[in-house]
Amino acid sequence: MAIMTLAVVGGMFLLFLRESYPAEVVALGGVAIMLILGLLPYDEALPVLSNPAPWTIAAMFIVMGALVRTGALDAFTQMAERNASRPRVAIAALMGFVLLASAVVANTPVVVVMIPVFVQLARKLGVNASRLLIPLSYAAIMGGMLTLIGTSTNLLVDGVARTRGLEPFSIFEVTPIGLVVVGWGMLYLTVVGRWLLPDRDSMADMLSDRTKMKFFTEAVIPPDSNLIGREVLSVQLFKREGVRLIDVVRGDESLRRNLKDVVLQVGDIVVLRSQITELLSLQQTKSLKRVDQISAVETTTVEALITPGCKMVGRQLGSLRLRRRFGVYVLAVHRRNQNIGRQLDETVVRVGDTLLLEGAPEDIRRLSTEMDMVDVTQPTARAFRRSHAPIAVVALFSIVGLAGIGVAPIFLLSVLSVAAVLLTRCIDADEAFSFVDGRLLTMIFAMLAVGAGLEHSGAVELIVNAIAPALGELPPFFVVWAVYLLTSVLTELVSNNAVAVVVTPIAIGLAQSVGIDPRPLVVAVMVAASASFATPIGYQTNMMVYGPGGYRFTDFMRIGIPLNLSMGLIVSAVIPFIWPL
Repeated sequence: MAIMTLAVVGGMFLLFLRESYPAEVVALGGVAIMLILGLLPYDEALPVLSNPAPWTIAAMFIVMGALVRTGALDAFTQMAERNASRPRVAIAALMGFVLLASAVVANTPVVVVMIPVFVQLARKLGVNASRLLIPLSYAAIMGGMLTLIGTSTNLLVDGVARTRGLEPFSIFEVTPIGLVVVGWGMLYLTVVGRWLLPDRDSMADMLSDRTKMKFFTEAVIPPDSNLIGREVLSVQLFKREGVRLIDVVRGDESLRRNLKDVVLQVGDIVVLRSQITELLSLQQTKSLKRVDQISAVETTTVEALITPGCKMVGRQLGSLRLRRRFGVYVLAVHRRNQNIGRQLDETVVRVGDTLLLEGAPEDIRRLSTEMDMVDVTQPTARAFRRSHAPIAVVALFSIVGLAGIGVAPIFLLSVLSVAAVLLTRCIDADEAFSFVDGRLLTMIFAMLAVGAGLEHSGAVELIVNAIAPALGELPPFFVVWAVYLLTSVLTELVSNNAVAVVVTPIAIGLAQSVGIDPRPLVVAVMVAASASFATPIGYQTNMMVYGPGGYRFTDFMRIGIPLNLSMGLIVSAVIPFIWPL
């Protein structure tokens, strides 16, 4: 059974790497196979639902939503705007805010809120946003390690450790090692990072010149046009400098998917994009007089970030009918290390994608509001009910303060705080649950079930028995370093939460096998599963900044691998002093 279970988990990790399916689908599929094969008995799977860690994570998402919707975070955006004349001071202050905010709320929403602020400040500094967005992500990751509730990974590792009989971690127990992580990380970024951070143009900068006003022009083909019967891509009129053919609309159907096969017919509407000077010139051209211009709309080009709560996730762009519903065109999609400019209608939207949108500013705002996207170029104030902001802040710090002095468990306090923000209408129920990342929670529950399967089948014991003899005689530093290195490498390749669930029982079993305290090894897993700096796929905040920063995959490797290695060495040396083995 143990070998079969390891084979299932190995297959899951392979699918995680291939990304053929979303991570939560792979995790659910793995659980289903374990249940069918009897590797995970149904009675062993049910207790997974009682683990408080995922429910605490969901509650913290709702509290974070209340902070956003009441405007409790707006003061920091306003501070950045007030310090626009001193952008370096603003950036330093905001980095401090990101570190502290990530310690008490989920760090992914913090990054989503702050990306537009950092992009705006990059412009004030006259540098590319790529110089600031990796440090933003790294600061959020490091800040999340300052407390137990700063990142879902900490809560998840704590939840798994509890099921293995360890004493629960207190909210500030991991703070000493978190301070070490933050101290070294900030020093590294300040001294070394500035030489390694790339200068990359964003997608919008590469595909458009923001200094020139753009217009969408719609022109209809009249019955006497000399363009009838011609292939649209062969018409020189639509290929001249400063003019771009966007679409051909026939009836109510957009033909942009296969423009190369479009032969113009009477009544076709040709959508062109041009500068105002070119638009006026085109109107005076004799060959264009046979094309009756029917509208010209001033447009803007923006980059929109697909966040976990975006309503477009998992849907094909073509099925969203953005042109008809909003008058907005998607010009390109940036995903990881590729720009997708063709077959856009067939592209399935994923979290972390950046869409290059063009349309009238009011149409783009309407689309962003309805679909819950983030314009990475401009901070947006979504807040209302500002008078309720103190309640949301008190709810958050009640969790931190009361849990810190041991009044009640974090899960109980988080449930009470959620009730408080809902009953006082800091946030409506519909809004509140839209902040909960259901995909993340699904994967967490599924991976907890996978962990239960590894335990029941004896796979954990098999791994421990294979590793323990080699580590039993090593000094404490090398034992911690081995666990840290294993977790760190796996985290860079697949989901950090998935790795945390799989490695935590192994670390505890290994400690018990060699006769040492498991707690320091569990802390090593906590830190290594979060300290993912070398790839954009290891941690969600890296994925959030990947598109807006115009990064390449190798950018993260160049700056992240030295940080990963040095962080691992320092943490492995410090942990035994705080938690003796």
